[in-house]
Amino acid sequence: MIPKEENMKKKFVFILTALMLCLILALSACGGSGTAAGQETTNENENEEEMIDTIYLTIGTHKTTVKLEENAATKALVELLKGGDITYTAHDYGGFEKVGDLGHTLPRKDRQLMTEAGDVILYSGNQIVLFYGSNSWSYTKLGKMRGSASEIKAILTESDPVRVTISLQ
Repeated sequence: MIPKEENMKKKFVFILTALMLCLILALSACGGSGTAAGQETTNENENEEEMIDTIYLTIGTHKTTVKLEENAATKALVELLKGGDITYTAHDYGGFEKVGDLGHTLPRKDRQLMTEAGDVILYSGNQIVLFYGSNSWSYTKLGKMRGSASEIKAILTESDPVRVTISLQ
Protein backbone atom coordinates (compact mmCIF):
# COMPACT_ATOMS: atom_id res chain seq x y z
CA MET A 1 0.00 0.00 0.00
CA ILE A 2 1.23 3.48 -0.98
CA PRO A 3 1.27 6.12 1.76
CA LYS A 4 -1.30 8.92 1.33
CA GLU A 5 1.30 11.65 0.81
CA GLU A 6 3.07 9.72 -1.96
CA ASN A 7 -0.30 9.00 -3.64
CA MET A 8 -1.12 12.72 -3.62
CA LYS A 9 2.26 13.55 -5.22
CA LYS A 10 1.57 11.04 -8.04
CA LYS A 11 -1.88 12.53 -8.65
CA PHE A 12 -0.38 16.04 -8.73
CA VAL A 13 2.33 15.00 -11.22
CA PHE A 14 -0.28 13.23 -13.38
CA ILE A 15 -2.57 16.29 -13.43
CA LEU A 16 0.36 18.64 -14.11
CA THR A 17 1.55 16.41 -16.99
CA ALA A 18 -1.97 16.28 -18.46
CA LEU A 19 -2.26 20.09 -18.27
CA MET A 20 1.15 20.55 -19.95
CA LEU A 21 0.14 18.16 -22.73
CA CYS A 22 -3.11 20.07 -23.27
CA LEU A 23 -1.19 23.36 -23.39
CA ILE A 24 1.29 21.98 -25.95
CA LEU A 25 -1.53 20.64 -28.13
CA ALA A 26 -3.41 23.94 -27.90
CA LEU A 27 -0.33 25.96 -28.87
CA SER A 28 0.48 23.72 -31.83
CA ALA A 29 -3.13 23.91 -33.05
CA CYS A 30 -2.93 27.72 -32.92
CA GLY A 31 0.17 27.82 -35.08
CA GLY A 32 2.78 27.71 -32.36
CA SER A 33 6.34 27.53 -33.59
CA GLY A 34 7.32 24.36 -31.78
CA THR A 35 7.14 20.97 -33.47
CA ALA A 36 7.09 17.49 -32.06
CA ALA A 37 10.10 15.25 -32.70
CA GLY A 38 10.04 13.92 -36.25
CA GLN A 39 7.25 16.28 -37.32
CA GLU A 40 7.92 18.48 -40.37
CA THR A 41 6.91 22.11 -40.47
CA THR A 42 4.62 23.18 -43.32
CA ASN A 43 3.98 26.45 -45.05
CA GLU A 44 0.55 27.85 -44.15
CA ASN A 45 -0.12 28.56 -47.82
CA GLU A 46 1.17 25.27 -49.22
CA ASN A 47 -2.19 24.52 -50.83
CA GLU A 48 -2.62 28.02 -52.23
CA GLU A 49 -0.85 28.87 -55.47
CA GLU A 50 1.49 31.81 -55.35
CA MET A 51 -0.33 34.85 -56.69
CA ILE A 52 1.52 36.31 -59.66
CA ASP A 53 0.90 40.04 -59.89
CA THR A 54 3.51 41.03 -62.47
CA ILE A 55 4.13 39.96 -66.06
CA TYR A 56 6.64 41.20 -68.60
CA LEU A 57 6.17 42.71 -72.05
CA THR A 58 8.93 42.77 -74.61
CA ILE A 59 7.95 45.32 -77.23
CA GLY A 60 10.46 45.22 -80.07
CA THR A 61 13.74 45.38 -78.14
CA HIS A 62 12.29 47.03 -75.02
CA LYS A 63 11.30 45.02 -71.95
CA THR A 64 8.98 46.39 -69.28
CA THR A 65 6.89 45.11 -66.39
CA VAL A 66 3.12 45.15 -66.10
CA LYS A 67 1.45 45.29 -62.69
CA LEU A 68 -1.63 43.09 -63.10
CA GLU A 69 -5.17 43.78 -62.00
CA GLU A 70 -6.81 41.06 -59.94
CA ASN A 71 -9.53 39.55 -62.12
CA ALA A 72 -10.48 36.38 -64.00
CA ALA A 73 -8.83 37.58 -67.22
CA THR A 74 -5.41 38.09 -65.60
CA LYS A 75 -5.64 34.75 -63.80
CA ALA A 76 -6.41 33.03 -67.12
CA LEU A 77 -3.55 34.92 -68.81
CA VAL A 78 -1.08 33.85 -66.11
CA GLU A 79 -2.22 30.23 -66.51
CA LEU A 80 -1.58 30.48 -70.28
CA LEU A 81 1.86 31.96 -69.64
CA LYS A 82 2.78 29.06 -67.37
CA GLY A 83 2.74 27.02 -70.58
CA GLY A 84 5.16 29.42 -72.29
CA ASP A 85 5.53 32.93 -73.62
CA ILE A 86 2.94 34.40 -75.98
CA THR A 87 4.12 36.44 -78.96
CA TYR A 88 1.87 38.44 -81.27
CA THR A 89 2.00 41.37 -83.67
CA ALA A 90 0.44 44.68 -82.63
CA HIS A 91 -0.61 47.41 -85.06
CA ASP A 92 -1.23 51.09 -84.47
CA TYR A 93 -4.85 52.09 -84.22
CA GLY A 94 -6.26 55.58 -83.89
CA GLY A 95 -2.98 57.24 -82.97
CA PHE A 96 -3.32 56.28 -79.30
CA GLU A 97 -2.93 52.48 -79.05
CA LYS A 98 -1.33 49.32 -80.37
CA VAL A 99 -3.67 46.36 -80.77
CA GLY A 100 -3.03 42.73 -81.59
CA ASP A 101 -4.69 39.33 -81.54
CA LEU A 102 -3.64 37.35 -78.47
CA GLY A 103 -4.42 34.04 -80.15
CA HIS A 104 -6.46 32.99 -77.12
CA THR A 105 -9.75 34.09 -75.61
CA LEU A 106 -9.77 35.25 -72.00
CA PRO A 107 -12.78 35.75 -69.73
CA ARG A 108 -13.92 39.34 -69.81
CA LYS A 109 -15.81 41.64 -67.53
CA ASP A 110 -15.99 44.82 -69.55
CA ARG A 111 -16.77 48.15 -67.99
CA GLN A 112 -16.58 51.72 -69.22
CA LEU A 113 -13.01 52.98 -68.75
CA MET A 114 -11.01 56.08 -69.55
CA THR A 115 -7.62 54.68 -70.48
CA GLU A 116 -4.25 56.36 -70.23
CA ALA A 117 -0.71 55.70 -71.41
CA GLY A 118 0.56 52.39 -70.06
CA ASP A 119 -2.80 50.68 -69.66
CA VAL A 120 -2.87 47.08 -70.86
CA ILE A 121 -6.42 46.19 -71.88
CA LEU A 122 -8.37 43.17 -73.06
CA TYR A 123 -10.75 44.00 -75.90
CA SER A 124 -13.35 41.55 -77.25
CA GLY A 125 -11.83 38.79 -75.14
CA ASN A 126 -8.96 38.09 -77.54
CA GLN A 127 -7.31 41.42 -78.40
CA ILE A 128 -4.57 42.99 -76.29
CA VAL A 129 -4.46 46.78 -76.45
CA LEU A 130 -1.41 48.72 -75.27
CA PHE A 131 -2.25 52.38 -74.78
CA TYR A 132 0.12 55.29 -75.34
CA GLY A 133 -2.75 57.79 -75.37
CA SER A 134 -6.24 57.76 -73.94
CA ASN A 135 -9.65 56.52 -74.99
CA SER A 136 -12.99 55.85 -73.38
CA TRP A 137 -14.64 52.51 -74.14
CA SER A 138 -15.92 49.35 -72.50
CA TYR A 139 -12.89 47.16 -71.72
CA THR A 140 -11.47 44.65 -69.25
CA LYS A 141 -8.32 46.09 -67.69
CA LEU A 142 -5.42 43.67 -67.42
CA GLY A 143 -2.78 45.92 -65.90
CA LYS A 144 -0.48 48.90 -66.11
CA MET A 145 2.97 49.14 -67.73
CA ARG A 146 5.80 50.61 -65.73
CA GLY A 147 7.21 53.86 -67.09
CA SER A 148 6.26 57.44 -67.80
CA ALA A 149 3.71 58.34 -70.46
CA SER A 150 6.47 59.74 -72.71
CA GLU A 151 8.62 56.58 -72.31
CA ILE A 152 5.66 54.33 -73.13
CA LYS A 153 4.69 56.44 -76.15
CA ALA A 154 8.27 56.36 -77.46
CA ILE A 155 8.40 52.55 -77.17
CA LEU A 156 4.98 51.95 -78.72
CA THR A 157 5.40 54.39 -81.62
CA GLU A 158 8.96 53.36 -82.53
CA SER A 159 7.69 51.11 -85.33
CA ASP A 160 4.49 49.76 -86.81
CA PRO A 161 3.71 46.94 -86.59
CA VAL A 162 5.60 45.83 -83.50
CA ARG A 163 6.31 42.36 -82.15
CA VAL A 164 5.11 41.87 -78.56
CA THR A 165 6.06 39.01 -76.27
CA ILE A 166 4.23 38.46 -72.98
CA SER A 167 6.10 36.41 -70.38
CA LEU A 168 6.32 35.56 -66.70
CA GLN A 169 10.02 36.52 -66.55
